[in-house]
Amino acid sequence: MAGITDQPFRQLCCRMGAGMAVSEMLSANPKVWHTEKSKLRMLHGEEAGIRAVQIAGSDPEEMAYAAQVNANNGAQIIDINMGCPAKKVNKKLAGSALLKVPAQVELIVKAVVEAVSIPVTLKIRTGWCENSRNGIEIAKIAEANGIQSLAVHGRTRCDFYKGAAEYDTIRAIKQAVSIPVVANGDITSVEKAEQVLSYTGADAIMIGRAAQGRPWIFREINHFLKTGTHLSAPTMDEVASILIGHVKELHTFYGEFMGVRIARKHVSWYMQQHDQEKTFRSVFNGLLSAQEQLESLNLYFEN
Repeated sequence: MAGITDQPFRQLCCRMGAGMAVSEMLSANPKVWHTEKSKLRMLHGEEAGIRAVQIAGSDPEEMAYAAQVNANNGAQIIDINMGCPAKKVNKKLAGSALLKVPAQVELIVKAVVEAVSIPVTLKIRTGWCENSRNGIEIAKIAEANGIQSLAVHGRTRCDFYKGAAEYDTIRAIKQAVSIPVVANGDITSVEKAEQVLSYTGADAIMIGRAAQGRPWIFREINHFLKTGTHLSAPTMDEVASILIGHVKELHTFYGEFMGVRIARKHVSWYMQQHDQEKTFRSVFNGLLSAQEQLESLNLYFEN
């Protein structure tokens, strides 16, 4: 979720009931750490809650060093990304491309686990493609080399985000290993959360895209799993408070120039249900200052 799960959004999701939020994917290549984007992604010390930082790369030594640097910067968990399907990541044999090379998976996992004293977790897909769905093999390698928890997205890399996620492989992985398994993929409602947990036997669920513009999904799921009843949807006043607060935090965290631009996509997600003709969003995306954005949002909700 690079470019989405920044610190303001993670903190908001945790306030809304998420048990833990994982950072944006960070490259293990130290040559790119000097950019402003990377510097912001490597700020962990001031964050409330469990600080889980995700790293991506293909070189075991680089991955180990990146883990050490982020641990020293305040990370409490290091999460290894072997699930990203993006071509620019995969062409460097990082992300889900590593699922094609189990031997390299083992080298990376072993190097990272040995490099830090904090827990190391792993995020994978079910395999590279339908004909090489090797999630169980990867899970066993992870468990044997010290991975503390495994998150599995129910698609192969070649599926990208097309079609429906499948949970048979996640279920089989859960039965094959003794470490905690987290199910991920297409969990968009409280009913689906309960179904996936029940069917896979997973220890937890992970939500990504369904939280975009709807961070209160976490409290809704928590409530449903505990009580079996639906929590009332947030009122329009509460949606306004959450959204405007989120935009203010983006302005503060990134500064006005970048904050204004990054706020646009988040506002678009929040407004999908309320502004179906995209009238407001088209106007909002043309605003150039933080004050204009906040004034337009206040006016929208007042009306």
